[in-house]
Amino acid sequence: MKVFITGVNGQLGHDVVNELIKRGYEAVGSDIQESYNGVADSSAVIAAPYVSLDITNEEAVHRVIAQLYPDAVIHCAAWTAVDMAEDDDKVELVRMVNVYGTRNIANAAKEVDAKMVYLSTDYVFDGHGERPWQPDDKNYAPLNVYGQTKLEGELAVSSTLSKYFIVRISWVFGLNGKNFIKTMINVGKTHNAVRVVNDQIGTPTYTLDLARLLADMIETDKYGYYHATNEGGYISWYDFCVEFYRQYGITAAVIPVSTEEYGIYKAVRPFNSRLDKSKLAEAGFKLLPTWQDAVSRYLKEAKL
Repeated sequence: MKVFITGVNGQLGHDVVNELIKRGYEAVGSDIQESYNGVADSSAVIAAPYVSLDITNEEAVHRVIAQLYPDAVIHCAAWTAVDMAEDDDKVELVRMVNVYGTRNIANAAKEVDAKMVYLSTDYVFDGHGERPWQPDDKNYAPLNVYGQTKLEGELAVSSTLSKYFIVRISWVFGLNGKNFIKTMINVGKTHNAVRVVNDQIGTPTYTLDLARLLADMIETDKYGYYHATNEGGYISWYDFCVEFYRQYGITAAVIPVSTEEYGIYKAVRPFNSRLDKSKLAEAGFKLLPTWQDAVSRYLKEAKL
């Protein structure tokens, strides 16, 4: 199987390439940079072919995918800077990447009859209530530009293709790039106390575990919408920080605060990021390990 992966300079794309290479597939990675610039934790991602590609360039996208003629496309590339997306001078750029770029990828995948995996987010929902969001829920109402453009990306995929997996994830962390764990550990090393919100509820997602699931998915034709995070229960960012501080050995006090008390977000955050993953099991996919176990493995691998 030949697989084309976008966004390989990010956390997830990096791990997806490595997982596919381990399985003996032909993986071709891409990103907007001239060359791969991620962490060298594995020889696989460095050994895989790399194509510099601006996904907002429709002609380039069609040319590259037509030449490669992949069996599957895993679209990890996205604008993910949630607060910056709210800036007036960035909104159109965010839409270009998350909507038009995704549409370009979907159209090109259709031309070569490739399966497509589109990574989406809990931010497509309004974040209210306490009921876990179901994969096939349609009551979206995203709260910010990032969520709205990711939703429009979903619709671009579902209206173009029949062979697609739309996989919503949340609270992502991985080796290649910035994430909440790295940031807070660095802060905890230099501060006696940190403030973390305790009224936003969800579940973390380790990209290493998610990459295995995505590879499992493209080996099937069980298309549709899915939710995928690690198991281990629904928690707050405060709970998350307390646990990885404990595992790492950081003694800084973690002070729970409300989102209103925290008060430095530009983009509105959802309070309810609970994603129901039962559809994965119903489709025969292996659920991800617990987030507590994922944190343990991540801290060993990351060597922070």
